[in-house]
Parts: sequence; structure tokens; C-alpha cells
Amino acid sequence: MKKIKTKTSAVVLAAMLGISALSGCGNKEKISDTKNTTEQGGLELDDGFNPSSDRVKDKTKEIESIINYYYYFDKDAELQEESYFDGIMAGLDDPYSVYYTPEEYQQLMEDDSGEYVGIGATVQKNVETNEIRIVKPLKDTPAEKAGLLPGDRVIKIDDYEITADTELEAAVKMIRGEEGTEVVVTVRRDGETEDREIRITRALVKNITVSYEMLQGNIGYIQVDQFIDNTPDQFIEAVDELTAQGATSLVFDLRNNPGGLLSAVVKMLDYLIDDNAKVDGADAAGDILYTIDKDDKMIDKYGCSDNHSVDLPMAIIVNEYSASASEVFTSCMRDYGKATVVGTTSFGKGIVQTVLPLKDGSAIKITIAKYYTPARAEIHKIGIEPDVKAEVTDEQKKMLKIPHKDDAQLQAAVKALGGAPLTDE
Repeated sequence: MKKIKTKTSAVVLAAMLGISALSGCGNKEKISDTKNTTEQGGLELDDGFNPSSDRVKDKTKEIESIINYYYYFDKDAELQEESYFDGIMAGLDDPYSVYYTPEEYQQLMEDDSGEYVGIGATVQKNVETNEIRIVKPLKDTPAEKAGLLPGDRVIKIDDYEITADTELEAAVKMIRGEEGTEVVVTVRRDGETEDREIRITRALVKNITVSYEMLQGNIGYIQVDQFIDNTPDQFIEAVDELTAQGATSLVFDLRNNPGGLLSAVVKMLDYLIDDNAKVDGADAAGDILYTIDKDDKMIDKYGCSDNHSVDLPMAIIVNEYSASASEVFTSCMRDYGKATVVGTTSFGKGIVQTVLPLKDGSAIKITIAKYYTPARAEIHKIGIEPDVKAEVTDEQKKMLKIPHKDDAQLQAAVKALGGAPLTDE
């Protein structure tokens, strides 16, 4: 059986299954894409935890002596060391602040490229239930073809049983592997009495994060699965193609989108919002996002600069799995009066993480700030309430694609734009 790291603190992360974990409902959901280097030694410890204190060193030595004398099984020194660093981060009691081994950090960075070997699904670990669930298999990926569905609870990967202490990154690492090899993912599906063993052959997944089509009544429909490096180009192409085809309004579907890179969502918003537009509470025209540190000081302010905007009626669909960068997009568009928000209350992740590489190739991800919308609204642990509430059925939540005519949330978005009810698939 494989040895993997576990820890007692709950982690909520979203990831491309078979790549790495996005921090957030995730994200590696980082809402921040900052990647800095710490010199390990130039930082001063405060009056709190000090690993070099005599008390900590003596207690560590005492515990190690007991382990060496009594422990029945063989020790894995490398695993012990990694768990020590895990424990430091776990002691912050922040589900978004975590330690990455060199291999996990490399895996994390690969997420942003849009191409990887895996099965192709977005997953999430919930801080309250500690369950790892499938949020969404990506279109035309091994996960979709094998039959994984949204909401499936992952209970076993090959012969390893997933527990409440299993880190999402560790589970994802087990699913990764060489192209053409097989992994068995056992899931528990709501409403079924028996677990399902699903055999999936790993493959190179090209992550298409944006899909689009023209709906009845010249309504352009754009679905965004997550925010990574290649998302803005795909998004801009979708907007341009639909407007060229004669779209008179746009619907952005961010349901089950766990978030991703701040740089990606800022570029997308910049393309839609007029650089000279301003909302009450904003410092300047075209402001998109503010990040505020623990001392209530502004770290960064992001604004529009591309001299481009899209002036069409718009609607955004969100649900309880729309998090982080999805909420940045949604709140900013609503603050500027650019879009009507439809669906159910979003996840509520309004804090910022940065990834800091360490000298040995490992890294930590740590929460550094809260973010605020252009109108200075805070959404952390609050979420975004829709302007138009609409829900789909529990059964539809498990579907990879709800037929348009049966999709109450999409129908509500179309209605908000003045369109007639959709009658096609």
C-alpha cells in the first residue's frame, strides 16, 4: 500500500484531478498567482512558536526517544520530515495555508499550463464534511468517458481508502501517473446503496477551460470551468466569435467553477469593463479588485488598462461551488452594473493566498490578505447572493450537462436578458 501524507486539519481545495490541488473551494485555489522566493533566514520570528527554543527541542527529542524505543513498525524518515512541515502549517488552523514537497510544488505549477497527464476532473474537499467529491469531469476527458459524475464522493483510489485526514494533494498525486496506465477510483454516489469502482486510463489532458455556443434569440452562452493561464485567450476568442455572429446579449456560466489565477480573471474583466467606468466606493475608474493585509493596509489594487469593453446586456450564473476567482468575476461585473447574477449563493472565499518557494524546491502556500470588490464589499464566508434566485433539481446537479430547455438557472438568465424560453437541448 502506498504511503501518503495525512493531517488532521481540514482542507478545502479544488484541483484538476490528476494534476494538483487548486486552493479554494478551492483553488491550488490561489486567488493570487504571486510566486516569490524567501531566503529562509532573513525573516524574524515573533514571540509565538519558535522551533529553535529549548522547550520545543527538548520535547521533540523526548518524543523521538519514545518512538525509537517503542514504535513497532519501520519509520519513514522522509515522511516524518514532511509531516513535521505539514504540522507547522496545520498549526495555523487555516485550511488554505499548506506545505508542498518539491514534487507537489512542481505538480502545482504544472496546473497552470493547461496540459497534463491525468484523468481530467475538478475535485473539492469540503472543510465541514472532509469529503473529497467530484465537482465536474471535463468534457472529452478520461473521467467523463469512464462515467464519473458531479457529486461523486471519492472513497478509495486503487487500494488506498480515503479518510477525513487525507490531503487532497495526496489523493490527486495517487491519481496521477504515466500516460496509458490505469487507476481505479471508487466512488459513493448519492441515492445508491453500492459503491462504484470506476477504472480510468490516464491520458494527456488538454485543458479547454472555456466553451461557447449561440442560443436561441442571439444570446451568446459562455461556460468557464476554471481560471488558468490559457483561460483569458479562450474567453476573449469566445466573446469575439459570438459577437461577430450577432450576439445581442451574453450569459456567463460559472457554476461549479472553483476559481484559479488572479491574473486570468483580471485580464478577462479588463476585456469587458470600460477603463473609465467607476462605481461608488472605488478609488479610481476601472478598479477591479483590492487586496488588504492583516493590518488593514492595501497590498495591491488591480484595474482596467486595455482600452476595451463589451457593451451588451449580460447575465452570470453561479451556484454553491462557484468560488474565489469566480466570485471576483461575478462581484466585479455586478458592481459595475454589467451583469445580472442568477442562481444560488456562491461559495464565499474572499481571501488571498501566495505561493512561496523554499530553497530546497519545496514551497508553502499561505493566506496573506482578504480581497474586496470595487464597491469595497467583502464576500469571505458570505458569498454572493444572486439577483435572481433559481435552482436546479438534486438529480440535475449530478448531470454533466443539463438540457438547456430543462435548466431552470439558464432559463432564468435568459429571461433576465429579455429572451424567450429556450426550447432546444
